Amino acid sequence: MAWKKVKRKIRYRLIYVAVKAMIIISNLIPRGAWLALCGFLGALGYYLASQSRKITVENLKRAYPDQNIKQIKKLAKRVFVMLGRNAGDVLRAYPLTEFSKFEEIRDIEGVQYVERAYRQGQGVLFLTAHLGAFELIATEMAFRGYKPLVIGTAMKDERLTQLLWSQRSKLGATAIERGKETVRLMKALKGGGTVAILIDQDTKVKSVFVDFFGQSCATPIGAAMLALRTGAAVVPVFIHLGANGKQQIRCYPEMQLIRTGNEAEDIRLNTQAFTAVIEQEVRKYPEQWLWMHERWKTRPLEKIG
Repeated sequence: MAWKKVKRKIRYRLIYVAVKAMIIISNLIPRGAWLALCGFLGALGYYLASQSRKITVENLKRAYPDQNIKQIKKLAKRVFVMLGRNAGDVLRAYPLTEFSKFEEIRDIEGVQYVERAYRQGQGVLFLTAHLGAFELIATEMAFRGYKPLVIGTAMKDERLTQLLWSQRSKLGATAIERGKETVRLMKALKGGGTVAILIDQDTKVKSVFVDFFGQSCATPIGAAMLALRTGAAVVPVFIHLGANGKQQIRCYPEMQLIRTGNEAEDIRLNTQAFTAVIEQEVRKYPEQWLWMHERWKTRPLEKIG
């Protein structure tokens, strides 16, 4: 057991050093060459990370039952390539402190929906997913002065967690660990603030079962609960790497909440509605979603939350 802890500590130390080195290297070479290199490393990961490859293939088979195994494996490899490219852009953007420099690598559409919701003064909940370079959504909103509270899961290594969270906080965003500080989140929204939240993973928080790609999966209720209890506007915001080589941020109109008078049912119905929006976006860019997560891990007969 002690040796396992030592090996884990060494592994995380190497990962931390590698990430720090990649942040430096990423800005020493042209962006196109850097993303090509990261895509190559992603493709290499497809062959080396056997467990992640297996989960990716199995999840894709669930989601696209009409595709044959050759098509599934081709898409799975593309998932790894795009994960590498998008991660490369996140690393490269780490040192950015000027909005004009950030604008050079991204296009944005529908920002008027965000502005309109924010002006209402009742708080805005940015609904997003593990799609594309999703970390850059917090960067965008921080640059725009919205100072979002970003809900996420802490990594297994504290140094990696701090490295990630410092990236979020340096421009005005604040990292909030998933499942904690609910009162703070509600207070921020009621005060007209903003919160960014991802609900497309099976995590150890209060969840309900909803449909995703035609199958029941455990989905966190945080977004629905916060929106229903605070009256905050829910604005879907997603990102993907476009064919033109730029990150494409897409903001959608505010979603209308479902209110039946039964809170438990309202939470389930709105979580389903939010999940449907996420699925619609994932279907557009399936090669850029995080398929190596065990999305259908918890089954309906198991206790969740």
